[in-house]
Amino acid sequence: MNIRESHMDKDAKRAAAEAALEALRDWARASTPTEVAELDPAIARLLPEAQDLANYPALRRAYPEDFSVDEAYRDTLPDLQNGPESLIKGAKQHIQHVGISNFRLPIRFLTRGGGDLTLETSVTGTVSLEAEKKGINMSRIMRSYYKHAERTFSFDVIEAALDDYISDLDSFDARIQMRFSFPMKVPSLRSGLEGYQYYDIALELVERAGVRSKIMHLDYVYSSTCPCSLELSEHARATRQQLATPHSQRSVARISVEVLPNQTCLWFEDLIDLCRSAVATETQVMVKREDEQAFAELNAANPIFVEDAARLFCEALQGEGRIGDFRVVASHQESLHSHDAVSVLTEGETFAAASLDPKLFSTLFHVG
Repeated sequence: MNIRESHMDKDAKRAAAEAALEALRDWARASTPTEVAELDPAIARLLPEAQDLANYPALRRAYPEDFSVDEAYRDTLPDLQNGPESLIKGAKQHIQHVGISNFRLPIRFLTRGGGDLTLETSVTGTVSLEAEKKGINMSRIMRSYYKHAERTFSFDVIEAALDDYISDLDSFDARIQMRFSFPMKVPSLRSGLEGYQYYDIALELVERAGVRSKIMHLDYVYSSTCPCSLELSEHARATRQQLATPHSQRSVARISVEVLPNQTCLWFEDLIDLCRSAVATETQVMVKREDEQAFAELNAANPIFVEDAARLFCEALQGEGRIGDFRVVASHQESLHSHDAVSVLTEGETFAAASLDPKLFSTLFHVG
């Protein structure tokens, strides 16, 4: 009985579908192609006798090589990002940063020695967005920046770019960040060889509430020998004539500094030298046997915990008159433990924060 009822239900549904299909075809035959398309373009496929409707609307598929845009045509193009407040989705809330990240271009940087280097640079540009505005024209940030991209970099150049896109986008606050890898030739410890060390550097110009801040970030990679492990190794040698080696590991400190206005230039090389003076055990580029031995001796002469590293960098930064507020984020990527030892030290309000990016320390890994 149940099977028969199910079969009857299926037949009834098919009959209803056929009736609906015929009614839809009757309507489509008496309608214009536009009316069919407005309801659903797929309806045209239900009318085998109306081949001219099968692919309505009939659009050209070849790229129009000879088409050019004039001002009158450009004025007809939709611009949703600059649309009315009624188009805003979600909360009508002020957005602190909106823009583009990681557009790349070659930038020419001056070096401390008087030369210049052209480096591939990743640029992030953002502006604030008022609560009643729908959005921004992202490409204007790029266009504003490109006006100045051919000039040799200085903070004056980046300020000119910032001025342009604050004006172009009618915004109050703005930020430009530039990231690149800066090469610097470094001598070996004893063999007389030289090699290029590459330093991850980022520069920021931030305007907030009419106040501008110039910020430089540097990732400094060094070796850290554990003082506790060193003492335990020496204890084993002294008391039991047991050979033992202290553990060392590749370590990274991200140094972020506020560059004070009206001072002499703080060169990239200056900040690198400052880090090297604070923690001398920078990883090496060119190494022969005598250099490797020297590096072992240098590490033994400078054993440091991660707390020591943060305070040594702090001491060096405090002594530099061109630097205002600063932050030190250090990570010792342990060879003894399966976790890392980390520290964060800040001075001043610029880098003070109650919360840390959950992935901050994972970004301090440097691999060859």
